[in-house]
Amino acid sequence: MAAATQSRPVHLGRILGASLCGVALVLSGCAKSEEPAAQAPQGTGGAQAPVAPAANGPTCTLSQYGGTQLDLKNAIVGFSQSEKEANPFRIAETQSIKDEAAKAGVKQLLTTNANSQLSKQISDIQDMINKGAQALIIAPLNSDGLEPALSAARTKNIPVLTIDRKVNSTTCKDYVSFLGSNFVEQGKRAAKEMAKALGNKGKVAILLGASGNNVTTDRTAGFVDELKASAPDIQVVAQQTGDFARDKGQQVMEQIIQAQQDINGVYAENDEMGLGALVALRSAGKKPGTDIHVVSIDGTRNAVQKVVDGEMSAVVESNPRFGPLAFQTLRSFLSGQPVQQNVVISDKLYGKDNAAAELGNAY
Repeated sequence: MAAATQSRPVHLGRILGASLCGVALVLSGCAKSEEPAAQAPQGTGGAQAPVAPAANGPTCTLSQYGGTQLDLKNAIVGFSQSEKEANPFRIAETQSIKDEAAKAGVKQLLTTNANSQLSKQISDIQDMINKGAQALIIAPLNSDGLEPALSAARTKNIPVLTIDRKVNSTTCKDYVSFLGSNFVEQGKRAAKEMAKALGNKGKVAILLGASGNNVTTDRTAGFVDELKASAPDIQVVAQQTGDFARDKGQQVMEQIIQAQQDINGVYAENDEMGLGALVALRSAGKKPGTDIHVVSIDGTRNAVQKVVDGEMSAVVESNPRFGPLAFQTLRSFLSGQPVQQNVVISDKLYGKDNAAAELGNAY
């Protein structure tokens, strides 16, 4: 069984705060790339902002879920990361959890990394439970398959929050709450930016994310459906997975540009694939931003810089700074207050009009 690594979080002076009043509203129901592939986050702001919930949105309480009230200062909290910190999103996400755990004065934070292996994530979570974890924050690798880990937590009434990716289980039964973006809406926003860049006519390739999770499914559906509805003269002529990785995105783009030399748009379902695609396009003699328009999702500093430089048309943010929102959700839940079963965060759009000004808030 994989061992959980014990982490004593150190506040690095870059605590990523969120407005507690805004959070409380949600919780209560009221070639080689020239850019480094794994650069540490540099942004100085950009805290998550939850979308106000529907007045009758479903909530979950400690009495419904089971368990006893607990002060975080006396709690052992476990964080399960799904993928190695080899891209800016995962780096920022993990650091945000560590920073906020330190700020909240959590008694002990256990951290693990599944390195993109579902079996390891299951054993990581089970091991943290065996080490005494009293609450869990999980960034799921896949939407399916974590049932053994969730069941182990549920048996002991350990509250579980999932962040970034949804699991196909029941809220307030198998886990407490999901915190993350509206991925369908992200895809729709990317489609609108693509239509604007192409003048509502052209041929587009999609660099798909990793299979088996709702992020890829929803970002694809949102993009394709929005093009059909508002820009039917834009054709999607190629879809191929780049697994959310820069090197794979570059390889896939090299293959697509050989087979579909007349494309004039690329939709990358995360920034790392988009940055890889830029390298492939330039190697093929194409000029990104002029010959081919690239739109991606995440909001990393490197990608937003490419919008400033004119090589990317737009970047839809997917904010990874879950620490403040996750710990405020746990604090409210463990004190007996109701929390929203689905906490949706509001994401920015980086375009030519604001990318330079917002660069410092990218990660």
